[in-house]
Amino acid sequence: MYDAYQSYADMAYSVRMLAANTESILTNWGQAPYNSPLQRMAAYYELVALAGFTHARPDYEIKSIAIDGQDIAISEEIIDDTPFGSLLRFRKHISVEEPKVLLIAPMSGHFATLLRNTVRTFLRDHDVYITDWKNTRDVPLSAGPFGLDTYTEHVIRFIKKLGPQSHVVAVCQPTVSALVAVAVMATEKDLDQPASLTLMAGPIDTRINPTKVNELAMGKPIEWFRDKLTGTVPWAHIGAGRNVYPGFLQLAAFMSMNVERHAKSFVDMFKHRVEGEFEKADAIKAFYQEYFAIMDLPGEFYLETIELVFQKYALPLGKLTFRGAKVDPGAIRRTFLLTVEGERDDICAPGQTLAAHDLCARLRPYMKSHHLQTGAGHYGVFSGKRWDNQIYPVVRDHIRASL
Repeated sequence: MYDAYQSYADMAYSVRMLAANTESILTNWGQAPYNSPLQRMAAYYELVALAGFTHARPDYEIKSIAIDGQDIAISEEIIDDTPFGSLLRFRKHISVEEPKVLLIAPMSGHFATLLRNTVRTFLRDHDVYITDWKNTRDVPLSAGPFGLDTYTEHVIRFIKKLGPQSHVVAVCQPTVSALVAVAVMATEKDLDQPASLTLMAGPIDTRINPTKVNELAMGKPIEWFRDKLTGTVPWAHIGAGRNVYPGFLQLAAFMSMNVERHAKSFVDMFKHRVEGEFEKADAIKAFYQEYFAIMDLPGEFYLETIELVFQKYALPLGKLTFRGAKVDPGAIRRTFLLTVEGERDDICAPGQTLAAHDLCARLRPYMKSHHLQTGAGHYGVFSGKRWDNQIYPVVRDHIRASL
């Protein structure tokens, strides 16, 4: 499967590069009037060049941030590094002490750069770090396997790098590992337990309001996912021989859920370009350049997530273990908890993340809060105007309340 995809991708790359060069020539060949044959042809070649996947992490493109009318320079610093991911800090060049926020990015077919807008918003008031996961097809076999426990170990390791009184924010898939990590640290009475934990649109208990994603996971036995949806990285890559869930399959699954919307976006981009609405066309193009940058998932991590989170509901049923020991979210007593959900989320439906409140049974009521954002879909929970203007203030206040 993967070999066939790679062969096709290599051939398509040449076509896309030819289209990109042609579009560039046509665009710079004088100023054609709007909706002219020349401009329409350039817009068509732009679509052809865009319609393909890439496998390299895009840049975060966060060089500065405006605070109180002043531009503050931002630089990226790798604080910790493993074969599978880095702890990346967005260092603000100011001397102000701010709450440390660890943003746990999903390992779900896209790079952590998908959260760049989330990072940019947090930088207004916080010292921000992110789990910058690496493309598994670029990780050699000698690095060993990467399962659900390994993911959780990375979360614990990175929390401890930030030290006590840090704040953890997990988006979507890693809400499970984030909750497990904090529970393990609480059980061990670790002095570096975070002051707050924010779980956003994640599958804590997928028995609640099942979505198409949940139904797909439940519709087949785990052997089907192993045999049909995992493959081996081709020989030409550093991770040759590693079993992975290919990013192109994950993205295809996501796009299949909203085929009409994605098709309309490409049509809209073409129309905006030929009608001279360049800002609107550029916004759509920027989104898909990020959306089509894909990464492979470790095969064992993918299969364990499907089986334990979506099929066996191991965490809400009290059956999930970490390195052989049973996970007890009830051990969490010092960490403030906030759950955030989107009213129109068709990936992690309302109620699935809220379930964390029942699991953290010994946490005092005033230390638990929930926010349901009206009108927000899955991505709207952590990106866009609703995130900036309505959700982020709730998260910021939650962090402040835990200090």
